[in-house]
Amino acid sequence: MRLAMCMLSGEVLKMVSEEMLSVGIDIGTSTTQVIFSKLTMENTASYFSVPRVSIVDKELVYQSRIYRTPLRDRIFLDGEGIGEIVAKEFDSAGVSPSDTRTGAVIITGESARKENASIVLEQLSGFAGEFVVSTAGPDLEAIVAGKGSGAQQYAKVNGCYTANLDIGGGTSNIVLFDPDGRTVAKGCLDIGGRQICLSSEWTVTYCSPSARCIAESLGLQLSEGLPASPADVRQVCQRMAQLLEQLLLGEESPLLHKIQTAGSSQFVPPYPVQAVCFSGGVADCIRHSGQDALQYGDIGVLLGQAIRESGLFQRFRMVDAQETIRATVVGAGSYTTSVSGSTITYDPGLLPQKNLPVLKLTDREQTRCIQGDWMILHERIAWFMKQTDSRRFLLALPGKADPSYEEIRQLADALSRACEQALYPEEALFLAVERDMAKALGQQIRLRSPKRGLVVIDSVQLEQNDYLDMGRPVVDGLAIPVVVKTLIFG
Repeated sequence: MRLAMCMLSGEVLKMVSEEMLSVGIDIGTSTTQVIFSKLTMENTASYFSVPRVSIVDKELVYQSRIYRTPLRDRIFLDGEGIGEIVAKEFDSAGVSPSDTRTGAVIITGESARKENASIVLEQLSGFAGEFVVSTAGPDLEAIVAGKGSGAQQYAKVNGCYTANLDIGGGTSNIVLFDPDGRTVAKGCLDIGGRQICLSSEWTVTYCSPSARCIAESLGLQLSEGLPASPADVRQVCQRMAQLLEQLLLGEESPLLHKIQTAGSSQFVPPYPVQAVCFSGGVADCIRHSGQDALQYGDIGVLLGQAIRESGLFQRFRMVDAQETIRATVVGAGSYTTSVSGSTITYDPGLLPQKNLPVLKLTDREQTRCIQGDWMILHERIAWFMKQTDSRRFLLALPGKADPSYEEIRQLADALSRACEQALYPEEALFLAVERDMAKALGQQIRLRSPKRGLVVIDSVQLEQNDYLDMGRPVVDGLAIPVVVKTLIFG
């Protein structure tokens, strides 16, 4: 950790910065890769004001070669094979699991739907260090890839609505960023390079249900074990490109609904898409012409060609991706982590925490708590604990802008009374508030429940069904690194 003092406009500025190593592991339908990034966090608030901690720099320090994802068969991932790859890359990078303090293991695309995805995560648990996310949600993958590709940054710098299409082997993850870099739409379609696999003689060795559905919409039939017409395969790829174009234009069709990836949101752009960025393995096929059509034993090259020749390149401004096939893993290692606000309350012995299920209160429920109705909170907590079969969870609150002392006191009273009734005495209370009020709220809760463990953080936006990881405090204990994720095994 570094500590420096400088003078800025006659004001003393206390700059405290800290670095931590982040790992990103991406297990996709076609490829598996590992990267390590260095994240720098800094408090740049003035010496006499409330601390303000943020991640100010992200540096990629090591990236593995790209491996073919090991499979035992078409259904099962090879957990041991994946574990060997990750172990080899940790050794090559000169990193031990205890060196990593944050990051993500993301099982993406069709791999996320393999029956043993959770077993693979168990295989990798030894490499997780203290604080690494394991997730397989297609929506989160879309956002992470959009950050790793540079699409989010492009949207902010150029003040435009920018979509990122991360097209891999099994799926196309789509996200739309507004001019402030916020996510305004996300989704996923079963369109990808390995939706159809072919031998060198154009014999179909695999055709996914979605690809078969697209072929049938054209009056074509692709059957495994039988030769396919190159013209027919190209026609299916052209239809896939048209479907991506329809999606970005906000058009609806029964076929789009049929090929929507299980567990993903429906992509509905609230504003017209202005710019488009491509990432994923197929993005390289879009950029490079003249490749052998069956170079990878699938339709990846043909799909890339169809997209390059489609209306997508005429209708939208094209953005060059900073990362293509590595976008997801770079995003996982560098962009999944954020930090809490600095007005927080916590018992250090309770951190780190992994996979805290989130119970989110609505504005109306929070208002009723402030008005003294603690029973509504008690009922929600009891219901949630029964549904999740868990004694530990995180309660997320919207918070209030500029709350009065009396409002904070009454909210703390409701929280304390409900938790005393619903929680076991030895269970800690974990709270996250969107507004900047965690310290005052935490102090009031401590007055009422002095024996209960407590962590209250703010400036974190959560939704029902999210999970939260919290790391050890950073920058002299001013902030807590957090990762919000959704665990989905479709």
